[in-house]
Amino acid sequence: MKQRIYGRVLHGGTRKWVQEHDGREVLDFSASLNPFPPRVDWSCDQAAVSMYPDDRYEALRGLVARTFGRKPEEVTVGNGSIELIRVFCRAVLESGDRVRIDPPTFGEYALSAELCGARVQEGDSAQAGRIRFLCNPNNPDGALVPRDRTMSFLEECGAAGGYLFLDEAFIELSDPAASLADVRDPSLFVSRSLTKAFAVPGLRIGYGFADPDLVEQMEVLRLPWSVNAVAEQFAMAAIPRLPALEESRRRIREERAWLEARIRDLGLTCSPSSANYLLLHLPVPAPTLTSRLLLQGILVRDCTSFGLSRSIRVAVRTREENRRLAEALAACVP
Repeated sequence: MKQRIYGRVLHGGTRKWVQEHDGREVLDFSASLNPFPPRVDWSCDQAAVSMYPDDRYEALRGLVARTFGRKPEEVTVGNGSIELIRVFCRAVLESGDRVRIDPPTFGEYALSAELCGARVQEGDSAQAGRIRFLCNPNNPDGALVPRDRTMSFLEECGAAGGYLFLDEAFIELSDPAASLADVRDPSLFVSRSLTKAFAVPGLRIGYGFADPDLVEQMEVLRLPWSVNAVAEQFAMAAIPRLPALEESRRRIREERAWLEARIRDLGLTCSPSSANYLLLHLPVPAPTLTSRLLLQGILVRDCTSFGLSRSIRVAVRTREENRRLAEALAACVP
């Protein structure tokens, strides 16, 4: 039997590639990063890069555990949240298992499940299956599921003998009160990331919370030393700064409201969002507007890969940057 060939999932944050291949400077609204990250005082200890990291990551896992009121054995870490998704699927899935995904949402869930031989079911009519993936707030629309409803999803998954994989990559920029990071349940895995909250996409740092038995299995499956020493040092300095993200959330709410108003002034609509990005609905195909905006020096996320052929996702950035986006949209939207 011929082996199936899988394609890579498309992501935003392609500024480096565009600049290297197109030669132009662009303002990147395709990467949904905190435009107002807290200051993190840290420096790279040169001695640390001359040694292998502690592959058990005892210091990092201990810090995460203390910060969130968990035990170190309930914490796992990885090279970004995508590694956590892949390793979780390897630990839980067998060929032929079913997983539930409610589109539009992050494409790595489906690919990670399919790489393990699982079958993806989509939409409300689908059963929970072995895993139900939930991105909260959701990517690309920024919709936030309230905590009580998420808890009901968890109960359903547990009753069916499955897992709820809860991706909270953006929750620190939305509403941490909706998080389930404090919930201990053998059917729950909560995934977190420092990338978005601290605007450090070049440092791949993910962490997650789960039952100790699942964490132990994931630690076996995770590639050794997957969090490098530089990323680990940043994480150790950044995690104590999580409370400072309250100011980031306040400023993001202000800028999101301002940008939404400018979008409405142009006759466009966008989905209600609690996050640091907006999903815009267009009168033209997304690739058409994406190309026009790029000529204006603006890079946005074409959402065709999410199944939304007439939508783009734009990050909420600083006022001046958001003003430049609004002006570019006004020049490009028919």
